Amino acid sequence: MKRLILAGSLLLASGTVSVADGLFWVVGNRGTGKCNIVTSNPVINGDIWFGDGPYKSKADAKLARSTIRACPAVTPDDEKDEDSSN
Repeated sequence: MKRLILAGSLLLASGTVSVADGLFWVVGNRGTGKCNIVTSNPVINGDIWFGDGPYKSKADAKLARSTIRACPAVTPDDEKDEDSSN
């Protein structure tokens, strides 16, 4: 019985790590003065002054970024650069 409980808890722990794959966060970057969309949970310190998320899709993160007052409006050129880098 103990083996079954241990195996179940290990399976659950490894499953929660893989659930984080494919998620997106919006982060405010003081260094660039922009809000970026990243694929890893941000660490808030230094130039990164806020993080919002996680979002299930990049489109959801873009929509959220457009509603955050601290984020400047994204120009079409910035959006092209962002899409080509990912």
